[in-house]
Amino acid sequence: MPKAYSLDLRDRVARFVSAGHSCHAAAGHFAVSVSFVVKLMQAYRATGRLEPRRSGGRRHAKLEAHRAFLLGRIAAKDDITMPELAAELCAATGTKADPASLSRWLIRNGYRFKKNAAGERTRSTRRPPGARRMGGQTTTSHAA
Repeated sequence: MPKAYSLDLRDRVARFVSAGHSCHAAAGHFAVSVSFVVKLMQAYRATGRLEPRRSGGRRHAKLEAHRAFLLGRIAAKDDITMPELAAELCAATGTKADPASLSRWLIRNGYRFKKNAAGERTRSTRRPPGARRMGGQTTTSHAA
């Protein structure tokens, strides 16, 4: 991940543009991209700050605010699919969430629903002792 430009450079670029120069001229003068200067000035005009935003990491707060709704929907309908849950969340709260992000959020909160190819929940992997034959008899070898 690229490193943010220094605060000193950001300050010099902002002063250069504030002095009446264009963003394109500032980009050429300081050897940075035009998009950096445009975004820097937009953020500076909106917030009055030049510090870079935090980089990296994930933001989980978007779905955490709707925790009660999500867990309530899962309790009401335990076989709901992620696209259905995403559509209901958007309809009820206006928050758009990708089904994959909902799935990751649910896994982080202890919900895991493994399904097989038929769409049913998988059964336990425990098997009765011995394999079954065609006639339903178990195969156990008895040494005589």
